[in-house]
Amino acid sequence: MFINQQDVCERIDHLVRDWVCPARIAARQSVDIARWEAPGEPVAFDDAIAHHFEPASVGQPWSFPWGTAWFHVVGTVPKTWASAPHADQRRTELVIDLGFGGGGPGFQAEGTVYRPDGTVVKGIEPRNLHIPVEAGPGEDVEFYIEAASNPNISSAGWTTPTPLGSKETAGSAPLYHLKTVELRHIDTCVEALLLDVTVLRGWVDVLADKTARKADIIHALCGAIDALDPEHVSDSAAAAREALRPALSSPATASATQVYAVGHAHIDSAWLWPLRETRRKVARTFSNVLYLMDVDPDFTFAASSAQQYQWLLEDHPDLFRRIQRRVAEGRWIIVGGEWVEADANMIGGEAFIRQFSEGMAFFRQHFDIDPDIVWLPDSFGYSAALPGIARHVGMQWMLTQKLSWNDTNTFPHTSFWWEGIDGNRIFTHFPPADTYGATFAPSELARGESHFKELGAAKSTMLLYGYGDGGGGPTREMLELARRQENLEGSPRIKLASPDEFFEHACDEYPQAPTWSGELYLENHRGVLTSQHRMKAGNRRSEHLLREAEMWAATAAVRMGVPYPYRELHEIWRIALLLQFHDILPGSAIEWVYQDATKMYADIERRVRRIIDASVSALVGDGERELAANPGAYAVCGVAAGAIAEPRSEDAGTVEIHKDGDGHGWILDNTVVRLHVNDRGMIDSLIDLADRRQLVPSNEQLGRLVISRDIPNHWDAWNIDDDYRRHEKTIEDCDDIRVSNDDAGAAVIVITRHEGASSFVQTIRLASHTSHIAFTTDVDWHEKHKLLKLAFPLDMMTDYAQSEIQFGHLTRPIHTNTSWEHAKFETVAQRWVRVEEGDFGVAIANDQTYGHGIVRARGPEGPYVIVGESLLRGPEAPDPHADQGEFAMSTVLVVGASLDDAIEEGYRLNAPIRRVRGRDAVEPLVSLAAGNGVIEALKLADDESGDVIVRLYESHGGRTTVRLVLDPAFTQTVTTDALERASRADGGVSTTLVPDATHGIEVELTPFQICTLRLKKEVS
Repeated sequence: MFINQQDVCERIDHLVRDWVCPARIAARQSVDIARWEAPGEPVAFDDAIAHHFEPASVGQPWSFPWGTAWFHVVGTVPKTWASAPHADQRRTELVIDLGFGGGGPGFQAEGTVYRPDGTVVKGIEPRNLHIPVEAGPGEDVEFYIEAASNPNISSAGWTTPTPLGSKETAGSAPLYHLKTVELRHIDTCVEALLLDVTVLRGWVDVLADKTARKADIIHALCGAIDALDPEHVSDSAAAAREALRPALSSPATASATQVYAVGHAHIDSAWLWPLRETRRKVARTFSNVLYLMDVDPDFTFAASSAQQYQWLLEDHPDLFRRIQRRVAEGRWIIVGGEWVEADANMIGGEAFIRQFSEGMAFFRQHFDIDPDIVWLPDSFGYSAALPGIARHVGMQWMLTQKLSWNDTNTFPHTSFWWEGIDGNRIFTHFPPADTYGATFAPSELARGESHFKELGAAKSTMLLYGYGDGGGGPTREMLELARRQENLEGSPRIKLASPDEFFEHACDEYPQAPTWSGELYLENHRGVLTSQHRMKAGNRRSEHLLREAEMWAATAAVRMGVPYPYRELHEIWRIALLLQFHDILPGSAIEWVYQDATKMYADIERRVRRIIDASVSALVGDGERELAANPGAYAVCGVAAGAIAEPRSEDAGTVEIHKDGDGHGWILDNTVVRLHVNDRGMIDSLIDLADRRQLVPSNEQLGRLVISRDIPNHWDAWNIDDDYRRHEKTIEDCDDIRVSNDDAGAAVIVITRHEGASSFVQTIRLASHTSHIAFTTDVDWHEKHKLLKLAFPLDMMTDYAQSEIQFGHLTRPIHTNTSWEHAKFETVAQRWVRVEEGDFGVAIANDQTYGHGIVRARGPEGPYVIVGESLLRGPEAPDPHADQGEFAMSTVLVVGASLDDAIEEGYRLNAPIRRVRGRDAVEPLVSLAAGNGVIEALKLADDESGDVIVRLYESHGGRTTVRLVLDPAFTQTVTTDALERASRADGGVSTTLVPDATHGIEVELTPFQICTLRLKKEVS
């Protein structure tokens, strides 16, 4: 018999849409509805139900953007449902549609359903409308629904400004009309038929034409069509299912891949919604998951982010206790170990450690578990330092998905060993289905198999299923689809599993997986290194202030017996870590998020400065000596790192400033370098006097401000497209130039400029006898879709640049020989970048900038390098007011800079000495006497034992013997992992070091090795 495939598909689609779907609902029953509108921010359950509820009805508008309405629903299950036809195959549920649009869960209205006693039942959202009803026929039903009127920010697209991202501009007109609130009697046989057809119809679209398997499915669908009576769907559904049974029973082939399916719900801790709304999203999603676990014993689920669990503990302790029980069963799997799924490029090394140490401390305290998987599916690229950090905190594996977003090159691996700058490796998986929110659609499963790069050498992949980003999680329909395809011809085999099951199997299956060395650079979203600059400044300042607070507080505790502020420091760190979330720090969230974050950064600074002031005051005592406290890693003004002492007083001398011979500029000469600044305030000459070397290429200017058109094709706040370089304009015209010597004798040139609606004040400062040239850029920025860079053209021929990353640096090519290099036109650096020609280097340090464009150019005399710091942008989506206002940024150019010079200037600029008055000088608790090491952190141990923790790293990328001089109080030193445990996570052996007669210890470090030491006062 000839069967027309297209005809069969059209017929089954028609029958499903117009007959089978409606027949799933066997009966409906109306309910009584009442409503109370919260006038402002959300309120707790007890507060809400204490208010008077007004009668409400379907079709009415409710609430306002970002508002909350509470609905009280009361009804009775009809007695007649007990005797209805096929009653044994029917289920009763309450269905609520708040007025959902066509978008998916998490991006529009949502609801949390409560019982009358205040316990949470589950969430409701698009594609998950049902509430289980335990009442039988003739019994009453009662629920409260907390409905969130969240606007659909994404409906405007990713390049269109929207006023909906702030309460102040979102308006007051209702966004939603109540669409459905009713009891339903669901025909489960018809429902099962719909799922059967969904699976087979999906595979028809995926499988190749003229294959036996596709023909079998078409034949089965044809049989189901014939068996189905559209006028009596409920009566004929079983027969239609029987016709499909042979096609659904045919097992997977021996060559099919194995998919380990993990329930998941990626919840952005803030993005197109504020932090307060994420708290409610967590409750909705996690209650959905708990409900599924109650009804499906095979269902497992994985979730990261200690912060989200902390919110749940505070808001819904009953749900938290239920999760604790599921974790103990092994069905709820905690992954990641971080406080939040953080940005993995811009956060500092110590902050990266604290993401794990704070997160894992929470998970140990509340769940008695140590996660072992780095879980970052959605961060925008991954630092080459991460494998070493991961191993130092005890992680075994890593999962990411975001690299599928590359805009130029296809990442070549699915399962691979990722090797970091310190040589540590971590087994990493990149789910080939190209999503962290799968639904078990056949197209996803087929894509996962066809995109599996290691297919043949390995057979196992992971699939993350469940609605994410805005939450929602897995649904019962997803689980049913999974079961129908767990052993199905044409499909990969599917196993509902935990991530650990996958990784253990994948490592055993493919121990010789390929190795990727270096960073996992995302060839997309390069603008996040610059967007929302206040977040970058706040992050950098918070990291260094916390480092300083811990160091002085630890010193005061050991030397003076001052109580160490354990609790407050942990609290402050957790706020700073939250703000490192991968849509907050990168600048890709709505305006409300940044209104909150700005206040939070101010609070961090206030609290940390209070700790610093109290600790330093206790150390120096009352007195009038002029002292300097040095919180950095290198000596400054004769004050050792970690010490408080009288700064070295030197007659630095006055840098002479004189007009050039033509009277069109000024010459600044401090005996180390000589600058020429022309009458437009541009540095067109910089000579290193020791080498008699000109550093400014012909027809170039050093430290010039460059403004470019910045209109990305997609993802406004996220992207910088490389065409910006075709629209560059140097801001040359100046409104005013002032030339003087400051009180310290340094030469200072202040240049005022304007461009468009913005104004710029650039200060160039050259002190005596130094190779450091300081640039301060003050901007009153009112540009939209413009990119501002501070450009340093350097007459140096090189193909490479060094950029500081966490616990070391990365050397990147700056030529564009291949598409991989061309794609890296905007890269990340922490506090400094450096270029070198032979043994001559130039470093450029900053105090709050992360995005850099380092490129080769060519002039009349040959190739040269341009180092461009990306200072500001002006995206309009999702925040139409991003980066507007006043900014002040500092940059220092160091001529003839060695690697040590670059590292030192990065610390000096970001951890400046603090001038204080007091009586006593203070020696450092720990100082570096020899070796290429840097002390990154000094604090008291988290176990409150009084032991001191010192974290250092090898800074040059070579082997070194570091000598540390300790306070005499310390009699023993033990090497630990980053979580301060004696057993080393990276496979090393703990070492106990006893100080010698001069209180020194020596530590052998390999390239870029991170080393954590626990200093003890007594031998245990």
